[in-house]
Amino acid sequence: MSAHCDVCGKEPGFGNTVARLGKNAIKRRVKGRSARMFRPNIQSVRTVINGTPKKLSVCTSCLRKGKVQRRAA
Repeated sequence: MSAHCDVCGKEPGFGNTVARLGKNAIKRRVKGRSARMFRPNIQSVRTVINGTPKKLSVCTSCLRKGKVQRRAA
């Protein structure tokens, strides 16, 4: 399944995981950084567009906002 929303176009975001020493350490410092990915919550939804049934990949924020009408299966 693709990692982008067919309605709003939301795609994965990228950032870093920051590894730090524990809260009881003498000096709280950063030990290292590694790359990570923030993936959107994509769901497969059956809907009707222009009278034809289609399957869309939609993020859950679009589903909650009501941007897509689900078709009863």
